[in-house]
Order: sequence, then C-alpha cells, then structure tokens
Amino acid sequence: ALQVVGSGAAFAAVKEDGSVVTWGSPSGGGNSDDVRAELASGVLQVVGNNSAFSALKGDGSVVAWGSPTWGGNCDEVKSQLTSGVLQLVGKFGAFAAVKNDGSVVTWGQSSLGGNSVGVNSELAGGVLEVVGTGSAFAAIREGGSVVTWGDPSGGGNSHEVSTKLTGGVLQIVGNRNAFAAVKENGSVVTWGLPENGGVSDEVQSQLASGVLQVVGTSNAFAAVKEDGSVVTWGYPGGGGNSDEVQSQLACSVLEVVGNLGSFAAVKEDGSVVTWGDPTCGGDSSSVQTHFIQ
Repeated sequence: ALQVVGSGAAFAAVKEDGSVVTWGSPSGGGNSDDVRAELASGVLQVVGNNSAFSALKGDGSVVAWGSPTWGGNCDEVKSQLTSGVLQLVGKFGAFAAVKNDGSVVTWGQSSLGGNSVGVNSELAGGVLEVVGTGSAFAAIREGGSVVTWGDPSGGGNSHEVSTKLTGGVLQIVGNRNAFAAVKENGSVVTWGLPENGGVSDEVQSQLASGVLQVVGTSNAFAAVKEDGSVVTWGYPGGGGNSDEVQSQLACSVLEVVGNLGSFAAVKEDGSVVTWGDPTCGGDSSSVQTHFIQ
C-alpha cells in the first residue's frame, strides 16, 4: 500500500496500482462494494472523515462511500465532481473539493460544512485552498481574503473579524473548533470557539506582528515569531498555557509541532521543550536526557 487512511471506524488503503482496499465498520466506509468499479484503478489519494471516505482520481474526479449523511454519498454534486478536482479536504462530517477553476464543491452534513449555499457566489471561483476545523471550513481566495461556512460556533462564522480577512492572509490553521490566520504583515486573526483559541485577546499585542507560523492541538494554538519566541492561547490544559516553560520559549525556537493535546518545540541547540496535556506528551521529563547536546 502507498497510503492508508482512517475514518472513525474503518480504513482505506491505496495500492501502487491505484486501486483501493477497505475494511472495518461497513457503514463507516469499510464496505466500498457500491463503488468497487470506480476504485479499481486510478486513485491518487483517499481522505476520511468520521464515517465516510472520498477518493481523488487521476482524471480529477471524486468517488465517495460510507455513511451517506456524513458525506459517503455525493450524488447531489456528482456532476461537479467528474473532473478538475485538485484538492480534497475531509473533516468530521463533511468534505470539500477545490477545483482547477478555483471553485469549491461541498457535501456531507449540512450543519458541519457540507452545505455552502450561503457563500456559493464567493466559492464560484478564485479559491486557492480550503482548511477545516471539526465542523466548519475556511477558504483562502486569491488576494488573501477568507470565506467561512459550517457550524458558526466551530469557525463557520467569521463576521466579528471580517474586516481583518478581506485580504493578505497567507495561512490558515484549524483545530477542533477554531481558526487562526497568519497575514502577510505577520499578524494573526482568530475566530471560532473562544475557549479553543477562537478569541486571542489576551495575547493580541504579541500576535500583532512578527508571526511566522501557527500550529494547533485539538483545542489550542501556538505561534512561532521571527525572534524565535513562542506565543500560546486557547484551552490551558491542551497547550494554551505555556507558563511553566515560558523562559525556554522566549527565544531560539525553530519549529513547533502539535498533537491532540500538547506541543513540542525544537530549539536551535537541538533541545526539545514540551507543554500541554501530560498524557499526550506534554511532559517529556523522562526523556530529556536524550536531548542534551
């Protein structure tokens, strides 16, 4: 297999010959009998969500299977998915496809981003990339403007920061329920569930400039700045609070990586600093001797 992908309760493997093999919960995508012919060859990539899969084929078409209500059935938009698809994104209950003409096609749970009728005109062209939280999507358009849809409390509503999203956005990161956007001027804009990092007022002055990279856990964010310092916000126990390692994050950080509940920062001297949920690796005291140069 070249690629193995999981849904909530099933797996799909893309083989070297471009065929797909599935197993696990039949209703969650483990049974792909209905689309077996379409999955026999030509598949480049498979994306999974909680209960379904979608496959991108070499001819730019998309095939979906699994729970119909979760995006396993794309019949309603099938005519738009027969060619030209470049990017496929799967989140908790929906899928989004970006096409070569810059348009976006969505299917799956309406309330979780599967229905984008409200922003159809903005998704008709000019879209470069789509990013998701668990329940919403955000699209970056040419010029760096942003369009959002899906669950309002999960990042689907960006009205409160809309004036900051009219242009200049380079990167968007989504965690479970919030988005963070990095702009050309090095500032960060956030929206979505406040306790998951959708509100960043407490660190806004630090996020006003100089940010190079933002990464997320499931419920917090961390930003790496040009001076090598790190700023964190969101759920304190999920990496949003880095007070205990603040002195180590004041400078010389090259990169931060996040998992479900904790962050790890790599510093210039090769050392690693961790914080967040201890059960997710936020406590690395037992292996720190391995990082001493």
